[in-house]
Amino acid sequence: MTSNGDHAATNGSSEYVIPLQINGKEVTTDTTFDVVNPATGKVTWKCSSASKEDAVKAVEAAQAAFPAWSRTKPSKRRDIFLKAAEVLERRGEELGEYMMTETGAQPMFAGGFNVPTSVEMLRDVAGRIVTIAGSVPVCGEEGTSAIVYREPYGVVLGIAPWNAPYILGFRAVVYALAAGNTAILKSPELSPRCYWAIGSVFKEAGLPDGCLNVLAHRIQDAAEVTNTLIEHPAVKKVNFTGSTAIGSIIAAAAGKNLKPCLMELGGKASAIVLPDADLKRAATACALGAFIHSGQVCMSTERIVVHSSVAADFSNHFKTAVQEIYGPQSPAPILVTSVGVAKNKKLISQALEKGATLLTGDIDAKESSDTRMRPIVVEGVKKDMDLYHQESFGPSVSVYHVETEEEAIELANDTEYGLTAAVFTESLATGLRVAKLIDSGAVHINSMTIHDEPNLPHGGSKKSGFGRFNASAGLDEFLRSKTVTWKD
Repeated sequence: MTSNGDHAATNGSSEYVIPLQINGKEVTTDTTFDVVNPATGKVTWKCSSASKEDAVKAVEAAQAAFPAWSRTKPSKRRDIFLKAAEVLERRGEELGEYMMTETGAQPMFAGGFNVPTSVEMLRDVAGRIVTIAGSVPVCGEEGTSAIVYREPYGVVLGIAPWNAPYILGFRAVVYALAAGNTAILKSPELSPRCYWAIGSVFKEAGLPDGCLNVLAHRIQDAAEVTNTLIEHPAVKKVNFTGSTAIGSIIAAAAGKNLKPCLMELGGKASAIVLPDADLKRAATACALGAFIHSGQVCMSTERIVVHSSVAADFSNHFKTAVQEIYGPQSPAPILVTSVGVAKNKKLISQALEKGATLLTGDIDAKESSDTRMRPIVVEGVKKDMDLYHQESFGPSVSVYHVETEEEAIELANDTEYGLTAAVFTESLATGLRVAKLIDSGAVHINSMTIHDEPNLPHGGSKKSGFGRFNASAGLDEFLRSKTVTWKD
């Protein structure tokens, strides 16, 4: 088999089979599944499907690699991460193409955002590795001393989704690896070549065999393979990024086996537009925040909460922004499967039947494929409508009008989710005051709800999860303390 990027040039046919990566070797299995290009509806290539036995082999490889990797000097780990960043940057076009092919992403979101953000993540983490340090606290008893070490857990399982495969896939393992753990990266079935590429980048950068193992599997094998990984005694921690429904299942399995987990789940992000906001700026940010990547981002704007005194002016600016960015002059946005289109249309149809109205968009529009849907903006959504509560995860957004700042905050918090939010105001003091009262992991003042950079902790509250990726908080997630005392 070829590796390290040769696949891009030689394996573009539908008969190419993406291999698993176990203990530094590429493994092609007899059982495979099709990977479909959502833009064309055609099979673009196939992927090897891991069995229970493959899962065990991956854990055993990671377990065997852990002693040596955990003792590797920080400077050595740093250099491997910096090399991985170089490799990823050099292969950026290749990896961007994989993402566009498998997820339907636009070039701006794939090669223009996901790849460079992942490069920066690798460099940011590389610089933090040498800062990992223990402490020497003062004991209360005379003649007793102590030292607190910070140590890696062991084998970490990372499970990440298809929609931003490089940012979410890399972060599922880079903080664990940087802290001295070894890892298994479980790929989604919709974008497995992107995840193969993550393993390939690290392989080319010189990461020792067994430190990172990449698995993919058929949908029908998900429960068996995932439970095998979580239940294996060598797996010490789990991190999961994905839907709240699946996250609950993963967390329950981890809890049953008394294993800690880090969860970054769904969202129902609100963007609050206050009376003193720059309405044109807010409208553009809300349009981008709602419809980038066809709204298939956990941080996507789902609710736009506008003060009634500026509601009419904002609506005009917003409709203009949506038309300029996503209007008929551009192809209809692509969703990864037709299921997402059907879900959004069902939520909107039910809302319309119960009295909501369309601000812009046509729910009956016919597109070139059943995976395409143009943005739809709904007004008059009430609590008795599913659209009020459910994460749409698609190109639809609801606009609400409120009379007071307090009402806006109450509406933004009236959800089981708490991942991110936005506030638009010309007063920083007002923005900070509102931000403190919104129950979410992040609030962005005068920018869209989608905001993720490696040097800022990222995670949610409520049913959006717990724990934090990114920055020093991301490293801390994969380190535990060991206290040693002695008598002087």
